[in-house]
Amino acid sequence: QVQLVESGGGLVQPGGSLRLSCAASGIIVSINTINWYRQAPGEQRDLVATITSGGSTNYANSVKGRFTISRDNAKNTVYLQMDSLKPEDTAVYYCNSRSLYGTRTYWGQGTQVTVSS
Repeated sequence: QVQLVESGGGLVQPGGSLRLSCAASGIIVSINTINWYRQAPGEQRDLVATITSGGSTNYANSVKGRFTISRDNAKNTVYLQMDSLKPEDTAVYYCNSRSLYGTRTYWGQGTQVTVSS
């Protein structure tokens, strides 16, 4: 049974920070590609950040320099550190896992992030 359990979302003021967590079971995060996606109401789900099995990271231009994806292999958990948050970052954030060759993919249930004064 594969589970991706997300936590850390909430309400934050513009310029503030949040750290999202994706705790995985049934997969090993260090041998999978882990992605964070986000989806605002009425909009498409967009890729935000990626960490590969080799540890390489990539970011959407809209969050580059503000967000950092990382993992703790001992805890089998992936994080998304979000700094300098903007109202445009408001969305449901989803954790996603892809196996080697992309043959297996899993999704978390999402966690709400709201950036507002």
